[in-house]
Amino acid sequence: YALSVTLVIASYLFSASGDLLNLIASLIGVTALIFVAKGHVLGQLLTIVFAVFYGVISCGFRYYGEAITYLGMTAPMALLALITWLRNPYKDSAEVTVNRLNGRQWAVMLILTAITTAVFYFILRAMGNAALAVSTLSITTSFLASYLTAMRSPYYALAYASNDLVLIVLWVMAALSEVRYISVVVCFAAFLVNDLYGFLSWRKMGKRQGLGR
Repeated sequence: YALSVTLVIASYLFSASGDLLNLIASLIGVTALIFVAKGHVLGQLLTIVFAVFYGVISCGFRYYGEAITYLGMTAPMALLALITWLRNPYKDSAEVTVNRLNGRQWAVMLILTAITTAVFYFILRAMGNAALAVSTLSITTSFLASYLTAMRSPYYALAYASNDLVLIVLWVMAALSEVRYISVVVCFAAFLVNDLYGFLSWRKMGKRQGLGR
Protein backbone atom coordinates (compact mmCIF):
# COMPACT_ATOMS: atom_id res chain seq x y z
CA TYR A 1 0.00 0.00 0.00
CA ALA A 2 2.77 2.42 0.97
CA LEU A 3 4.53 1.83 -2.36
CA SER A 4 1.30 2.43 -4.31
CA VAL A 5 0.67 5.71 -2.50
CA THR A 6 4.28 6.80 -3.02
CA LEU A 7 4.11 6.12 -6.76
CA VAL A 8 0.80 7.96 -7.12
CA ILE A 9 2.06 11.03 -5.26
CA ALA A 10 5.38 10.98 -7.14
CA SER A 11 3.63 10.85 -10.52
CA TYR A 12 1.52 13.83 -9.47
CA LEU A 13 4.51 15.86 -8.29
CA PHE A 14 6.60 15.13 -11.38
CA SER A 15 3.75 16.03 -13.71
CA ALA A 16 4.10 19.73 -14.42
CA SER A 17 0.37 20.11 -15.01
CA GLY A 18 -0.78 17.62 -12.41
CA ASP A 19 -4.46 17.68 -11.52
CA LEU A 20 -5.30 17.59 -7.79
CA LEU A 21 -8.57 15.79 -8.55
CA ASN A 22 -6.61 12.97 -10.20
CA LEU A 23 -4.39 12.67 -7.13
CA ILE A 24 -7.33 12.54 -4.70
CA ALA A 25 -9.14 9.95 -6.80
CA SER A 26 -6.02 7.81 -7.08
CA LEU A 27 -5.36 7.85 -3.34
CA ILE A 28 -8.96 6.93 -2.58
CA GLY A 29 -8.82 4.16 -5.17
CA VAL A 30 -5.66 2.45 -3.91
CA THR A 31 -6.95 2.67 -0.33
CA ALA A 32 -10.25 1.09 -1.37
CA LEU A 33 -8.43 -1.79 -3.04
CA ILE A 34 -6.49 -2.66 0.09
CA PHE A 35 -9.69 -2.93 2.14
CA VAL A 36 -11.42 -4.91 -0.62
CA ALA A 37 -8.42 -7.25 -0.83
CA LYS A 38 -8.86 -7.94 2.88
CA GLY A 39 -12.58 -8.56 2.42
CA HIS A 40 -13.41 -5.51 4.56
CA VAL A 41 -16.74 -3.78 3.90
CA LEU A 42 -15.12 -0.33 4.09
CA GLY A 43 -13.55 -1.10 0.74
CA GLN A 44 -16.94 -0.99 -0.98
CA LEU A 45 -17.80 2.37 0.57
CA LEU A 46 -14.53 3.84 -0.67
CA THR A 47 -15.16 2.30 -4.09
CA ILE A 48 -18.37 4.31 -4.35
CA VAL A 49 -16.49 7.52 -3.52
CA PHE A 50 -13.77 6.68 -6.05
CA ALA A 51 -16.38 6.00 -8.75
CA VAL A 52 -17.76 9.53 -8.37
CA PHE A 53 -14.32 11.15 -8.64
CA TYR A 54 -13.31 8.96 -11.57
CA GLY A 55 -16.54 9.69 -13.40
CA VAL A 56 -15.84 13.43 -13.21
CA ILE A 57 -12.25 12.94 -14.44
CA SER A 58 -13.43 10.79 -17.36
CA CYS A 59 -15.91 13.43 -18.52
CA GLY A 60 -13.03 15.88 -18.71
CA PHE A 61 -11.42 13.86 -21.51
CA ARG A 62 -14.66 12.80 -23.25
CA TYR A 63 -14.32 9.24 -21.99
CA TYR A 64 -18.06 9.13 -21.52
CA GLY A 65 -18.04 5.36 -21.40
CA GLU A 66 -15.87 5.46 -18.30
CA ALA A 67 -18.07 8.12 -16.69
CA ILE A 68 -21.26 6.18 -17.43
CA THR A 69 -19.68 2.90 -16.36
CA TYR A 70 -18.45 4.14 -13.00
CA LEU A 71 -21.33 6.45 -12.11
CA GLY A 72 -24.11 4.31 -13.58
CA MET A 73 -22.78 0.82 -12.95
CA THR A 74 -19.70 0.53 -10.73
CA ALA A 75 -21.04 2.84 -7.99
CA PRO A 76 -24.49 1.15 -7.79
CA MET A 77 -22.87 -2.30 -7.93
CA ALA A 78 -20.47 -1.28 -5.15
CA LEU A 79 -23.49 -0.23 -3.10
CA LEU A 80 -25.08 -3.62 -3.80
CA ALA A 81 -21.82 -5.32 -2.84
CA LEU A 82 -21.68 -3.26 0.36
CA ILE A 83 -25.16 -4.46 1.32
CA THR A 84 -24.33 -8.06 0.35
CA TRP A 85 -21.10 -8.03 2.30
CA LEU A 86 -22.80 -6.56 5.38
CA ARG A 87 -25.34 -9.38 5.21
CA ASN A 88 -22.67 -12.06 4.88
CA PRO A 89 -19.99 -11.40 7.50
CA TYR A 90 -17.55 -14.13 8.46
CA LYS A 91 -18.24 -15.02 12.09
CA ASP A 92 -19.65 -11.58 12.93
CA SER A 93 -16.44 -9.81 11.87
CA ALA A 94 -15.86 -7.02 9.35
CA GLU A 95 -14.52 -9.66 6.95
CA VAL A 96 -16.92 -10.95 4.30
CA THR A 97 -17.66 -14.64 3.80
CA VAL A 98 -16.06 -15.87 0.58
CA ASN A 99 -18.51 -17.46 -1.88
CA ARG A 100 -18.14 -20.11 -4.58
CA LEU A 101 -20.36 -19.45 -7.60
CA ASN A 102 -22.51 -22.23 -9.01
CA GLY A 103 -23.16 -22.97 -12.67
CA ARG A 104 -26.34 -20.90 -12.80
CA GLN A 105 -24.61 -17.84 -11.37
CA TRP A 106 -21.81 -18.10 -13.93
CA ALA A 107 -24.37 -18.40 -16.74
CA VAL A 108 -26.31 -15.36 -15.49
CA MET A 109 -23.06 -13.40 -15.34
CA LEU A 110 -22.17 -14.19 -18.97
CA ILE A 111 -25.65 -13.32 -20.25
CA LEU A 112 -25.81 -10.03 -18.35
CA THR A 113 -22.28 -9.14 -19.45
CA ALA A 114 -23.15 -9.70 -23.12
CA ILE A 115 -26.32 -7.60 -22.84
CA THR A 116 -24.57 -4.79 -20.96
CA THR A 117 -21.70 -4.68 -23.44
CA ALA A 118 -24.03 -4.52 -26.46
CA VAL A 119 -26.25 -1.82 -24.97
CA PHE A 120 -23.38 0.41 -23.90
CA TYR A 121 -21.57 0.00 -27.21
CA PHE A 122 -24.45 1.59 -29.11
CA ILE A 123 -24.93 4.28 -26.47
CA LEU A 124 -21.26 5.27 -26.57
CA ARG A 125 -21.15 5.23 -30.36
CA ALA A 126 -24.12 7.58 -30.48
CA MET A 127 -22.40 9.90 -27.98
CA GLY A 128 -19.20 10.05 -30.00
CA ASN A 129 -17.12 8.51 -27.24
CA ALA A 130 -13.35 8.75 -27.65
CA ALA A 131 -11.60 5.36 -28.06
CA LEU A 132 -14.88 3.49 -28.55
CA ALA A 133 -13.46 -0.03 -28.81
CA VAL A 134 -11.27 0.27 -25.71
CA SER A 135 -14.06 1.94 -23.73
CA THR A 136 -16.45 -0.86 -24.66
CA LEU A 137 -13.95 -3.47 -23.50
CA SER A 138 -13.60 -1.50 -20.27
CA ILE A 139 -17.35 -1.77 -19.74
CA THR A 140 -17.22 -5.54 -20.25
CA THR A 141 -14.42 -6.09 -17.74
CA SER A 142 -15.92 -3.59 -15.28
CA PHE A 143 -19.26 -5.37 -15.27
CA LEU A 144 -17.60 -8.75 -14.77
CA ALA A 145 -15.61 -7.36 -11.86
CA SER A 146 -18.63 -5.67 -10.28
CA TYR A 147 -20.77 -8.80 -10.58
CA LEU A 148 -18.10 -11.06 -9.08
CA THR A 149 -17.47 -8.56 -6.26
CA ALA A 150 -21.16 -8.47 -5.35
CA MET A 151 -21.22 -12.28 -5.47
CA ARG A 152 -18.21 -12.40 -3.12
CA SER A 153 -16.05 -14.42 -5.51
CA PRO A 154 -12.23 -14.32 -5.39
CA TYR A 155 -12.27 -14.03 -9.18
CA TYR A 156 -13.47 -10.44 -8.86
CA ALA A 157 -9.79 -9.50 -8.52
CA LEU A 158 -8.79 -11.11 -11.82
CA ALA A 159 -11.65 -9.33 -13.58
CA TYR A 160 -10.54 -6.02 -12.09
CA ALA A 161 -6.93 -6.79 -13.09
CA SER A 162 -8.14 -7.24 -16.68
CA ASN A 163 -9.99 -3.94 -16.41
CA ASP A 164 -6.84 -2.29 -15.08
CA LEU A 165 -4.91 -3.36 -18.19
CA VAL A 166 -7.62 -1.90 -20.42
CA LEU A 167 -7.64 1.35 -18.47
CA ILE A 168 -3.87 1.65 -18.57
CA VAL A 169 -4.08 1.58 -22.38
CA LEU A 170 -6.98 4.05 -22.34
CA TRP A 171 -5.24 6.62 -20.15
CA VAL A 172 -1.87 6.24 -21.87
CA MET A 173 -3.72 7.42 -24.98
CA ALA A 174 -5.04 10.38 -22.99
CA ALA A 175 -1.62 11.15 -21.50
CA LEU A 176 -0.15 11.41 -24.99
CA SER A 177 -2.41 14.43 -25.47
CA GLU A 178 -2.36 15.85 -21.93
CA VAL A 179 0.53 15.00 -19.61
CA ARG A 180 -1.59 15.55 -16.48
CA TYR A 181 -3.21 12.16 -17.07
CA ILE A 182 0.07 10.35 -16.37
CA SER A 183 -0.99 10.20 -12.73
CA VAL A 184 -4.10 8.27 -13.77
CA VAL A 185 -1.93 5.77 -15.68
CA VAL A 186 0.21 5.27 -12.58
CA CYS A 187 -2.96 4.94 -10.52
CA PHE A 188 -4.21 2.01 -12.58
CA ALA A 189 -0.78 0.41 -12.68
CA ALA A 190 -0.92 0.45 -8.87
CA PHE A 191 -4.46 -0.92 -9.06
CA LEU A 192 -3.20 -3.83 -11.18
CA VAL A 193 -0.62 -4.84 -8.57
CA ASN A 194 -3.14 -4.50 -5.73
CA ASP A 195 -5.81 -6.50 -7.58
CA LEU A 196 -3.39 -9.37 -8.18
CA TYR A 197 -2.58 -9.23 -4.48
CA GLY A 198 -6.33 -9.20 -3.79
CA PHE A 199 -6.83 -12.46 -5.68
CA LEU A 200 -4.14 -14.19 -3.64
CA SER A 201 -5.54 -12.69 -0.43
CA TRP A 202 -9.08 -13.91 -1.18
CA ARG A 203 -7.83 -17.39 -2.02
CA LYS A 204 -6.18 -17.52 1.40
CA MET A 205 -9.35 -16.16 3.02
CA GLY A 206 -11.41 -18.87 1.32
CA LYS A 207 -9.14 -21.63 2.55
CA ARG A 208 -9.10 -20.18 6.07
CA GLN A 209 -12.90 -20.03 6.03
CA GLY A 210 -13.07 -23.65 4.93
CA LEU A 211 -14.17 -23.01 1.35
CA GLY A 212 -11.45 -25.24 -0.08
CA ARG A 213 -10.54 -25.27 -3.74
